[in-house]
Amino acid sequence: NKLHRSSRVTTSFLVLFPQNHSVPNNSSLYKKPFVESFEETPLLVAVLTYMGYGILTIFGYLRDFLRQWNIEKCHVAREREEQKDFVPLYQDFENFYTRNLYMRIRDNWNRPICSVPGAKMDLVERVSHDYNWTFEHTGKVVKDVINMGSYNYLGFAENIGACADAAVKATHKYGAGVSSTRCEMGNLDIHEELEQLVARFLGVESSMAFGMGFATNSMNIPALTGKGCLILSDELNHASLVLGARLSGSTIRVFKHNNMQSLEKLLRDAIVHGQPRTHRPWKKILIVVEGIYSMEGSVVRLPEVIALKKRYKAYLYLDEAHSIGALGPNGRGVVDYFGLDPKDVDIMMGTFTKSFGAAGGYIGGKKELIDYLRTHSHSALYATSMSPPVAQQIITSMKIIMGEDGTKLGADRLRQLSENTTYFRRKLRDMGFIIYGNDDSPVVPMMLYMPAKIGAFGREMLKRNIGTVVVGFPATPIIESRARFCISAAHTREMLDTVSHLANLKPIYICI
Repeated sequence: NKLHRSSRVTTSFLVLFPQNHSVPNNSSLYKKPFVESFEETPLLVAVLTYMGYGILTIFGYLRDFLRQWNIEKCHVAREREEQKDFVPLYQDFENFYTRNLYMRIRDNWNRPICSVPGAKMDLVERVSHDYNWTFEHTGKVVKDVINMGSYNYLGFAENIGACADAAVKATHKYGAGVSSTRCEMGNLDIHEELEQLVARFLGVESSMAFGMGFATNSMNIPALTGKGCLILSDELNHASLVLGARLSGSTIRVFKHNNMQSLEKLLRDAIVHGQPRTHRPWKKILIVVEGIYSMEGSVVRLPEVIALKKRYKAYLYLDEAHSIGALGPNGRGVVDYFGLDPKDVDIMMGTFTKSFGAAGGYIGGKKELIDYLRTHSHSALYATSMSPPVAQQIITSMKIIMGEDGTKLGADRLRQLSENTTYFRRKLRDMGFIIYGNDDSPVVPMMLYMPAKIGAFGREMLKRNIGTVVVGFPATPIIESRARFCISAAHTREMLDTVSHLANLKPIYICI
């Protein structure tokens, strides 16, 4: 896995920004260095990775043959013999990957946690006696596992301190649930306080909070666009954005990840040619991007996106699920990171599930936009209101970040997260590992490539009391499997040193 970095391709955007003929004065759009690294997969590694998947596929077909003749027991759902002439409920071939590849390494996911998922956590020990088809709990607990997988960027996932105390008080006052929607009997004063605080935090006119982050995207995009509208979506956008775009009934066109030339070409074509067949102008063109892309660790080139959006009179939808609280000198996301005006982003979306240690999501923007969503968003009209203790957790953590609690705790956490991110990325790179993403991104993907390494790396790290997230196809391209580390302000320097040193141990790679 430790490869020479001669093949490293680094995209560095400084004052000497490569001239983009589409957007004039490109260098002036960036007020600070913007450095991202995406190394090309070495040819030998790519060949060996394809060979690994090929071998797994061959053995998969062999095992399916044995299952068909009842030589090997089949654990997957399948049609009964008397239903063989019916329309099939299960597409056997579609489950091939799950049966024969995913099951081999399934023990690396869905591990039960029995503590606060902070910088360290406790895991319920489990074993499988049928090659990961089922699991049994042993009754033992694996204590003090270093948590490198949770999106606990600012360390607010905790059961002690100001946030926990305030959430307990809110539970005593309001109870745990609301049992109604916002437009009926579920609109509490704490919800309105939260929305006013979020609007002030973002620097926008108004905001609206939702009980689920995924639904914030998937249920609000259909309220904003429809038939006759065009959505231009980054190819690596989150599934919630993809689902929302599909549900809207709009025409969807995908541009290459963070590629402004690709985006501008789509914008030009959309304006020149209009809608298919009729060639009428599009009712609305909506550009959909994320702040930090959670699988790549990359940061959106927001200054260029805004320049294109203004030039071609499009609208911009910015998903700051991972960037809000994690980027910017004031923790206000990618807009703050680049020093831009929040008014230049038409729809500012984010979640409370990561930096704030809570649940739910928000949309911020002009008052007219928010008033429209209150009466047209399915997530607002039909979903139960946010739980009061969750709302209080967000309010307290946000006030800490803003410094309105009278302490410097928020500023200290923002600084610590930035320092930890820089330190850990530099440590891995100095060891020779290939890592992806922006230098300031707390999401740190470390490339594993080969399929056997996915399961082996996760298991060996857990043996050393480190919990990591390993990711492979289809969540990533087939030759770009990786381990993904999420840095937190709660991590100490000793924890990060432990993780980086253990990731470098030869026994891990011998077993692979």
